[in-house]
Amino acid sequence: MKLSLAKTMMTVEQMVGTVGVLPTPATPDAERWDARQTVNLAETERMVAAVVGGGIDILMTTATFGEVASLTWEELHAFADCVIRTAAPRPVFVGVTTLNTRDTIERARTLVDMGAAGIFAGRPMLMKLDDRQIVRYYHDLAAALPGVPIIVYDNAGTFRGKISIDVYQELAATTPEIIAARQAGGRETYDDVEALGDRIRFMVNDKSWLPLARRYPDRALACWSGNVACGPGAVVALSRAILSRDWDAAEAIQQKLEWAAETMYPTGTHDGAFSDYSIQLCHIRLQAAGFIDPGPCRPPYIGVPEEYVAGAEEVGRRLRQLHEQYG
Repeated sequence: MKLSLAKTMMTVEQMVGTVGVLPTPATPDAERWDARQTVNLAETERMVAAVVGGGIDILMTTATFGEVASLTWEELHAFADCVIRTAAPRPVFVGVTTLNTRDTIERARTLVDMGAAGIFAGRPMLMKLDDRQIVRYYHDLAAALPGVPIIVYDNAGTFRGKISIDVYQELAATTPEIIAARQAGGRETYDDVEALGDRIRFMVNDKSWLPLARRYPDRALACWSGNVACGPGAVVALSRAILSRDWDAAEAIQQKLEWAAETMYPTGTHDGAFSDYSIQLCHIRLQAAGFIDPGPCRPPYIGVPEEYVAGAEEVGRRLRQLHEQYG
């Protein structure tokens, strides 16, 4: 298949600001196993317009809470098409992770041909890969999609471990298609940025961005945020403050984002309790924020312990409050 690539491909230098990670709005019947088309395209269009209208210039779809694992290919295709068309000319990186390399490549080719700026790819999720397998996987993606920008999805919880700095060093030296990596943050991210931050844009979440940016102001130039669909106002304000190196303003905004997230984790820490129900907790958070209508979750990721609900709802309400303050 011949790829209709964009005339100007995204580079590391262009990965600046907040990358907004979108959920996939669902139709009312989405939690039924026999539902055929569960993407609420009208709500998707409204969501994208609201998020980019709020100041988010780079979008990413179909990550974990974007339900890449529970969408059919036809649903993902329709959703991505709607996001790409609505966001244009802003770049959209579409999540394409499947259980194997060949399906991931086939999806990626079609989506790039549709107008995606690049792909967002995690490792196959059925079995853990060792370092050699991870390198081979991303080499294969790049070989099949020459010149197509790739954002690595490096989620230790989802993919059973963080990608090592040795793997990143090999990928940086051999695979120019890899321009960024979405990470959760932590000590290892600092090591990655220190060693390779001029060749790969390592992105942590919005709440972890400021300390990394203060230490590496010329390298930590972007973050990712799954909060934008609760209202992007505070995250956009944080981005502007960090990129202008107004550290005092950024500190004040980050403290408020930390306040908003106080009840996000059911046990008080980012542990298995959150990871096991992150999709459901995201839907609850979005519903409480009221910025978009996420609809129900898709099977099999349905249901959450009742004691987890109130905390997620409070996060959504606080994020919407911050959006109204800064938006």
